[in-house]
Amino acid sequence: MAGQSRLLRNLDVFARVVCETEHVGSTEVCYCEKKTSWYSSRTRTDGEREPARMNHIVNVFTNDALGTLDAVGVAEAIATKKVSVAEVTDAAIERVSRANEKLSALVVETYREARLSYRLAPEGLLYGVPALIKDNDDVRGYPTQWGTRAFRAKTAKKHSSFVKQFFSTGVNSLGKTTLPEFGLLCSAENERWGVTRNPWNTAFTPGGSSSGSGAMVASGAVPIATANDGAGSIRIPAACCGLVGLKPSRRRLVSMDNADLMPINIVHQGVVTRTVRDTAAFYAAAERFYQNRNLPPMGHVKHAAQKRLRIAFLNNPTAGQAGHIDADTYQVLDDTARLLESLGHHVEKIPIPLDVEQMTWHFLNYYGFLAYLVSQWGDYLYRSKVDREQLETFTMGLARRFRRNILEMPKSLAVLHQAARNTEQLFVERFDVLMAPVGAQKTPRIGYFSAELDYDEICKRAADYAPYTGLQNVTGAPSISLPLGKDSDDMPVGVQFTAALGNDRRLLELAYELEAAKPWRMIHQVAKTSN
Repeated sequence: MAGQSRLLRNLDVFARVVCETEHVGSTEVCYCEKKTSWYSSRTRTDGEREPARMNHIVNVFTNDALGTLDAVGVAEAIATKKVSVAEVTDAAIERVSRANEKLSALVVETYREARLSYRLAPEGLLYGVPALIKDNDDVRGYPTQWGTRAFRAKTAKKHSSFVKQFFSTGVNSLGKTTLPEFGLLCSAENERWGVTRNPWNTAFTPGGSSSGSGAMVASGAVPIATANDGAGSIRIPAACCGLVGLKPSRRRLVSMDNADLMPINIVHQGVVTRTVRDTAAFYAAAERFYQNRNLPPMGHVKHAAQKRLRIAFLNNPTAGQAGHIDADTYQVLDDTARLLESLGHHVEKIPIPLDVEQMTWHFLNYYGFLAYLVSQWGDYLYRSKVDREQLETFTMGLARRFRRNILEMPKSLAVLHQAARNTEQLFVERFDVLMAPVGAQKTPRIGYFSAELDYDEICKRAADYAPYTGLQNVTGAPSISLPLGKDSDDMPVGVQFTAALGNDRRLLELAYELEAAKPWRMIHQVAKTSN
């Protein structure tokens, strides 16, 4: 290893720690003397980060040990000794480094420990598969920064409960990915960590809040990454990046630490992948670690089911009304409805079964409660002093909203619970699956959710963009995004399918059928190089 000891400057996480430096490809990394962890890379191009090019596809698929394999394919290649864990790890490190130069999707690199691969679970279904972890879950020996500059993250002393479950599948983590501040927004455009970009076109957002995970998986850097979803944060990046994103039933997986203490646990763990079989394999492997006895087991879903389904398709509110779906997105929904009918399913258009504007108002009150906890109790939650002056406009705006409407909280909780009951009744009485958009509008450009905008404008834009994802976080029902079309900007469009609580398996079976009937695009199929 080439390098020399020096004081680490301008790195808030490991400030004033003596480190050694090493260059991996074009990326400079810093190792702590006592740890194998190192802080997020800064691309080295004559001392400055290379400016991101607009309208640029970032494709890091190449003819290496990973090739165009998905996670299951990589695991099979390792098991049959066609490739080694070391080979796929080195290939993935090179890909992640290349992708990050253009996407700014990584905040912590763990390449050194990944190369040692001493903690992998050899019995896991995904043994040796390179992966990434969203930076709002603790990984022992590394900081968890939550996408904010408002505090200096301390090194985690142990893995979060979900990270333990994730590692039990056999994956090999290479680092931690970006998110907007505390995962509250739909795009990671952050003064401290930079702007995370969409690999299909770097002028667009990859969605959020699992922004870095979505960008890295879509670019071909790794086949799987963790994500979590409090109002669409698995499904939105999946939709924007052309991925499979299943928000599972509440407590299907181990919950985020302390989330079950909330009045309503709206945050659900999961992953983003490029193929249905990868998502199915992850859940099968994760179920070996923990199975919720109050839910039907998923098992290892490997193919579509024979049963034809009753599928509800939401009418489009008129322009100007809450929940209006733009023309590009609704066309993909319409095309999908016709495809489902051609496959023998019964599709019926129905009015939206709730008042979207009322639901959004009360959901934002609850979201404000979460932001208030961050601003007032962050010192306890994150074990570090939170500088409220450094919190972003949207975070503080949500917190102020909660304070203004604090007496409305009981009513907000009642409205959310009633909306959940009304939706659940649809599944009991009439339908097997509900089809809706993920985003009501096509993928936004960078800047649409800029943290520099005032609170009211960001709030309006977020409510207009994603009015159909928060309900499933309240009900706890499983919901999956599948990339079943593209918009007029040639960006992926995700279609969302929701089933009753516990019926995650049904969604995967339907996803297999749609994947076979209408295979979705991969970046390597439309771009040979990322330059």
